[in-house]
Amino acid sequence: MIDINFIRNQPDIVRAGMEKRGIDPAPVEDAVKLDAQRRELLKEVEALKSERNKVSKEISKMKDGKERQAKIEAMKALGDKIKALDEELRQVEDDLHTVMAIIPNIPDGRVPEGFTEEDNVQLRHWGDVPEFDFEPKAHWDLGPELGIIDFERGVKLSGTRFYILSGMGARLQRALISFMLDLHVKQGYTEKYGPTIVRGDVLYGAGQLPKFRDNLYKDHEEDFYLLPTSEVSLTGLHMDEIIKEEDLPLYYTAYSACFRREKMSAGRDVRGIKRGHQFDKVEMYKYCTPETSYEELEKMVADVEETCQQLGLPYRLVLKCAGDTSETAMLSYDIEAWAAG
Repeated sequence: MIDINFIRNQPDIVRAGMEKRGIDPAPVEDAVKLDAQRRELLKEVEALKSERNKVSKEISKMKDGKERQAKIEAMKALGDKIKALDEELRQVEDDLHTVMAIIPNIPDGRVPEGFTEEDNVQLRHWGDVPEFDFEPKAHWDLGPELGIIDFERGVKLSGTRFYILSGMGARLQRALISFMLDLHVKQGYTEKYGPTIVRGDVLYGAGQLPKFRDNLYKDHEEDFYLLPTSEVSLTGLHMDEIIKEEDLPLYYTAYSACFRREKMSAGRDVRGIKRGHQFDKVEMYKYCTPETSYEELEKMVADVEETCQQLGLPYRLVLKCAGDTSETAMLSYDIEAWAAG
């Protein structure tokens, strides 16, 4: 969430960032107005409370019963007014918080213009795409033929976009998770393993709420959600803590099962296991100072590239355009590994 002081003092910059992403900048004006209203109400409430404290001290020294009673009655009326203003202030603060939550981060100046993945810019590639003297099969055809992916039983157990990994398929997934975690530990990351259920305020702090509310699996009796990515728990790991600058940077890696209720239309890009409601993920995460953040990002990209290279996966590194960059990010890369399908 962008600091309200920055929004108040630099609204044009925030507005331009939203327009670059292709997002209506109207929430910036709403935030500025609500912030002004909040500050005026706060000023009025504090002045009235100061007056009440002053008069309360005077009442304690009064000896005249009638005058004292008149002051007490006046203070009751003042107390009612303060209560009403406090309630109005809470509502304005809630409204301001709601508006600020939908204002995205400001894109870095290096982020290219554009709104879809077609506008992303390739920076480099590694490896050669293999050539075959036959038409390679997509994984949704090859997996069932080899007996390593079972879509039918996955659907039978849990519905669409679920699958079973079997035999070498299950062993391959387990081996990949261990390989990645071990590699990242060698790269200097500390391995973490945490709950797959998190509170709503943790998701809110990680930028998943309110935008992705409809894509999350929620316990409707309590404010708990299934984890959509380990990034959420790693973001919330140091919530309400102060980390000393000399203890930074902190490097974390974590494996978790992830759950998302994505509603996707049919097509090649979502066939097979690509967009399942449940999937496993190994995350890399860093806590660092703003001054070193871009340097640490480049190091992380190099760590991911090493992972692909050790696996022998041809890939390309792309800088995502403004419209395709996560709203919580200032700048974002994608590493896209080649696959036959």
